Amino acid sequence: MKHGRKIVKLQRKQDHRDALLMNLTCSLIEHRRIRTTLAKAKALRPFAEKLVTLGKRGTLHARRTALSTLRHKDMVKKLFEEIAVASKDRVGGYTRITKLGQRRTDSAPMAYIEWVDAFVPKAAEAPAAEAAAEPAAEEAAAPKKKAPAKKKAAAKKAAAAE
Repeated sequence: MKHGRKIVKLQRKQDHRDALLMNLTCSLIEHRRIRTTLAKAKALRPFAEKLVTLGKRGTLHARRTALSTLRHKDMVKKLFEEIAVASKDRVGGYTRITKLGQRRTDSAPMAYIEWVDAFVPKAAEAPAAEAAAEPAAEEAAAPKKKAPAKKKAAAKKAAAAE
């Protein structure tokens, strides 16, 4: 019987799987939303949510346990100070998985995994953007001349060189 055996193996050995989940979790903490395969997102969810639970405890022992799992001090700091604080009122379900469809190259099902509380969608940033857009509206009313394609390419190369 397979009671209580819910570890998703992802066709990898345990060391490789642990490193993969650690790297995915660090990317999720850093970027707040990552795009990955659906299987990896489903395997990452319990791993990341247990770390948020440690972050909500906030004790030294919890911090050291998270550090032994993630192995990146700055990610542990961000987890404890930003993500766990944003999720303090939530009892569970700290992540959200959104299916995206299939990848073109190999038709693997893709998904976004993101923090429910720590992620700020662009729609929420719109009121702040409107205040900054008012002076830009006056500039947009004036007709603009397009720069030739050669000048744009040269400007792009100069910006890349810096």
